[in-house]
Amino acid sequence: MSRYDDVKVSLQAAPSTWLITGVAGFIGSNLLEALLKLDQTVIGLDNFATGHRHNLDDVQTLLTSGQWDRFTFIEGDIRDLAACRQACSGVDYVLHQAALGSVPRSLDDPITTNANNIDGFLNMLVAARDAGVKRFVYAASSSTYGDHPGLPKQEDIIGKPLSPYAVTKVVNELYADVFARAYGLDSIGLRYFNVFGRRQDPNGAYAAVIPKWTAALIAGETVFINGDGETSRDFCYIDNAVQANLLAATATDPQAANQVFNVAVGERTTLNELYTQIHRHLLPRYPHLQGVQPIYRDFRPGDVRHSLADITKAATRLGYAPSQRIAEGLERAISWYVR
Repeated sequence: MSRYDDVKVSLQAAPSTWLITGVAGFIGSNLLEALLKLDQTVIGLDNFATGHRHNLDDVQTLLTSGQWDRFTFIEGDIRDLAACRQACSGVDYVLHQAALGSVPRSLDDPITTNANNIDGFLNMLVAARDAGVKRFVYAASSSTYGDHPGLPKQEDIIGKPLSPYAVTKVVNELYADVFARAYGLDSIGLRYFNVFGRRQDPNGAYAAVIPKWTAALIAGETVFINGDGETSRDFCYIDNAVQANLLAATATDPQAANQVFNVAVGERTTLNELYTQIHRHLLPRYPHLQGVQPIYRDFRPGDVRHSLADITKAATRLGYAPSQRIAEGLERAISWYVR
């Protein structure tokens, strides 16, 4: 059995109470589904700025009534310290996913990004510290690597941030480290690399590339690729991110605490390759896609040219072992989008 299998067995044997911030969002709702299926008690906090009630409704359809009854939802904002304190009360583990994502959004509105991702993060640290939680696991980001050109990305080597969003994620890591040193708050940061999968929103100006392209192709709309299409990313299916969160929260290795870990697959896919794979998955279902090609336009400001993770540290200290590669993840994700 893998360490992840062991963790799931041990959690079911001894349920705990968890807080998920951003619970109505993409990653948050998948964490909710996984924990409730393991018969955990879950508190969820969300203000629906980027999350959706239909994500929570979708999770409910996949559970027994007994499992769903273990979930308590709080509609609140992490910029409100009182809401953070209410959500953290009696909680064993915090999975902090709430944030305003997107590099372009942060370039358009750095003040709101800062307020959510730094002020809100600090509120959550204070609330978790005062509630005496066992561990605070938070969504860090591969954007932290900034302009450092080296590949694959290793946790202890970063460059200068390329966007306000990236700045906020660097500050998160600094604050978490200070709270560990000054107050003894045990935390782990997970640097996500282009996570994708079910419940990822295809709509809006800041939608992630995989759901956005999939929705556009199904609807017969134009797909735009920024740059020449040779920009590459380490795309990571949602089940891998869920695994990393549960492993991080329950890790007993002393070398795992108060660290940051890459959460990815360790494989690089160009945007051109990604388009080809999505198109190939959809073509049998949608004949109108025969011969459809993307339109290329200028590179997007703030974007990193190439991204590839070294996941050795997560594998060694957390027992992380990604279960889905890009091809498998795309097949599952696109089937969900089609439905």
